[in-house]
Amino acid sequence: MSQERFSGRAVYITGAASGLGRAAATLFAREGAKVFAVDLNGDGVVETVNALRANGGAVLGGVCDVSDFESVQGSIEYMVESFGGMHVLVNVAGVGRAARFEEIDESEWQRTLAVNLTGVFHTTKAALPHLLQHRGANIVNVASIAGLRGQAYCSAYCAAKAGMINFTRSLALEFATRGLRANCIAPAGIQTELISHFIPREDFEQQLIAYYSPPKPGKLWKPDDMATSIAYLASDEARMINGAVLVCDGGTLA
Repeated sequence: MSQERFSGRAVYITGAASGLGRAAATLFAREGAKVFAVDLNGDGVVETVNALRANGGAVLGGVCDVSDFESVQGSIEYMVESFGGMHVLVNVAGVGRAARFEEIDESEWQRTLAVNLTGVFHTTKAALPHLLQHRGANIVNVASIAGLRGQAYCSAYCAAKAGMINFTRSLALEFATRGLRANCIAPAGIQTELISHFIPREDFEQQLIAYYSPPKPGKLWKPDDMATSIAYLASDEARMINGAVLVCDGGTLA
């Protein structure tokens, strides 16, 4: 695998303070990209930027709330001014938890959609004029197998991720003739902070938990395992892949 697949390209990554976002930022920087890492967690972004710079990466970062369009737009404009353009958008930022439907109030429903779905709309809206300036530019969104099937105790999260998948497919069709690709990865459980919010509770029905396929200790995928799939879809090696959902679940849905 080439170590310079992204030389000269500028990549904007949300959710980059930790977990999969940090792993993706690390891989893109290692393969020659200029990386702009953003997250709501400012301290985590600083840690990511410092770690990548220590290894020679061309990296900038900032605090960004993807649920706020003005925050996103300002962040992307700063990136473009700093790097001279934008070639790849990677949407990793996400929130969610396992809960009974009766426990989910409207504020939690709205927040789940605001980050996982509307946030992707915001970054895409702000990035699109810059991406369209570069033939071969593309978007990679991090969905979930929860967007491809129903999961008990995950109604808000499932709805948001399913929406993200069809949003991505629609973009792929609309902009294919203009040289812009859009794809998703759909992981199963990843060893990140977010997964701790999905551990089943004792009061969940056992027969539903069995179908829900909760994460098991020692069975979670690592962020690095998923970062390679993101980088592949963003690379020229995947130039014929558009509107796809790359399922990365070790056979869970097989």
